[in-house]
Amino acid sequence: MLEQNVHHCLARADLASATVQGFCDPQFRPLLDAFIANFEQDVELGASLAIEWHGRTVVDVWGGKADLESGRAWKQDTVGVVFSNTKAATALCAHMLADAGDLDIDQPVARYWPEFAAQGKGDVTVRMLLDHTAGLPALREMLPDGAAFDWAEMTRRLAAEAPWWKPGTSVGYHGLTFGWLVGEVVRRVSGQSLGSFFAAQVAQPLGMDFWIGLPQSEEPRVATIVPAKPAAAPRNAFEQAISHEPQSISALYFRNTGGWRPSGFNSRRGHAAEIGAAGGITNARALARMYSPLAMGGERDGVRLLSEQTLLRATQVSSATNEDMCLLVPTRFAAGFMRSMDNRARGLDSAAFGRDAFGHVGAGGSLGFASPRHRVGFGYTMNHMGHGVLLNSRADRLLAALDEVMTAADSAA
Repeated sequence: MLEQNVHHCLARADLASATVQGFCDPQFRPLLDAFIANFEQDVELGASLAIEWHGRTVVDVWGGKADLESGRAWKQDTVGVVFSNTKAATALCAHMLADAGDLDIDQPVARYWPEFAAQGKGDVTVRMLLDHTAGLPALREMLPDGAAFDWAEMTRRLAAEAPWWKPGTSVGYHGLTFGWLVGEVVRRVSGQSLGSFFAAQVAQPLGMDFWIGLPQSEEPRVATIVPAKPAAAPRNAFEQAISHEPQSISALYFRNTGGWRPSGFNSRRGHAAEIGAAGGITNARALARMYSPLAMGGERDGVRLLSEQTLLRATQVSSATNEDMCLLVPTRFAAGFMRSMDNRARGLDSAAFGRDAFGHVGAGGSLGFASPRHRVGFGYTMNHMGHGVLLNSRADRLLAALDEVMTAADSAA
C-alpha cells in the first residue's frame, strides 16, 4: 500500500524538461516536492536524491537528463562525478585503518611516508592532512597537463612541496591535494591503492555504486557535468582572488589542476584516475547508504564501518577559522568531514546542514551527510553545477524540507 501511495505521489512529477521517478515515503513528501521544485524553479538538469532514516530507505528519487547534448535520461543506475563528496570517502578509509590499529592519525605523516618530511614537514600529522591545516592546499609550480591522473607524480610533488604556513596554525581548504595526501597514507599503510581499498572495505560490503577510479565497464552510466555559467564579474573574495591574484592560494587551487579542471571531470582518463579529493563517481543512493551507518554509531545491517570511539574522533570539529586561507569564507572541519558552515548571517557562502551533522559538499552543490540526532543518511547529486564554493539554492531547498519533516517527526514522538 505504501509503495502504491508513493507511485501515486510521483505520478504528477512529469515535467516539461524532466521526469522524476523512484520511491518516496509519504511522510517525506516535502522532500519530493522540493526535488521537483529544483527542476521547475531552478537550474536543475539531472539529479538524484536519497535519504535513509533509522537504517531504512525513505526517499530514493531521480530525474532529468544525464546528458544534455544527446538527451539521455537520468536513470535509476545513473552515476556522476560528486567532486569533494569524495573527500569523506577517502577520509573514511583512513579512519578504518585507524580503527584497525594500523594507523594513528595523530602521528607524523612521515612515519608512514618518509619522503613527506622534506621542506620542514616532519611534524605534520595525519590529522592535519585530514582537517586542512597541513599547509599544502595548492602547488606553486605549474603542473603539466595530465599530472592529475598520475598518482606517483602528484605524491612526489606534494612530498617535495614546502608548506604555505606553519602546519597546524591555519586552516586552508586542500581542495585537490587532500586526495593524494590522505590517499597516499592509505596506500602506504594498507598496501592497496585508495580506490581498491575503498571498493573492498566500503563500497562492496554496503552494495554501493561508488568508485574512486571508475572501471571502463561502468562508463556508459556516467552523467555529463555541465559547469556553471561564468559570472560577469567576481561575486565574492574567492572569485576575486582567482581573477586578479594568479599566485594566490585560491587561484592556484582553482587553476593549477594538472588537467582535472575544466575538462578532466568529463573525460575517461579523469573517471579512471583515483582522484581522492574530487573524482569519486556515485549517486545519491550510495551517498545516503555510506552515511547511514555513520548516523547510527558506525554500523548498519551487520556492516560496521567504524567503532563508536573512532567515529567520535573522526567527526568532532578539529579546525575552524573565520577566513579559510583558500576559500576565503568561515569554515569548520572534522578529520576529513565538513561540519555545518552557516555563514548566512554574514551573506557568505554556506553549507548549513545541521549542527550535529557531518559530511561534505561537492563543487556545484551536491551534498552527503550523516545526522546522528535524526539517524539520517542523506545524499543529493546533480550534473548542472551551480555558483558558489559551498551549497546553493537547490540543496538549501532540500535541507529546508528535511528540517520540516524532522521537526514534525520530533513533535510526534
